[in-house]
Amino acid sequence: MRIRRILAAVIATAALAGLGLTGAATATAASLTPGECEQGGGTVNWANNTCSGGMYDGQMVD
Repeated sequence: MRIRRILAAVIATAALAGLGLTGAATATAASLTPGECEQGGGTVNWANNTCSGGMYDGQMVD
């Protein structure tokens, strides 16, 4: 039982580390597609080509 708990903790830690790397790669992207903006909960502001609201608020949209 102890080995199962340790193994579960290792897997959970690895999964969280992977999510952190994915988030960092997304945050450094040069610009978004309109679909990425909308999937992140925002709307495309075509007046200034940015994503308004959501996870990508203020980032440029192609």
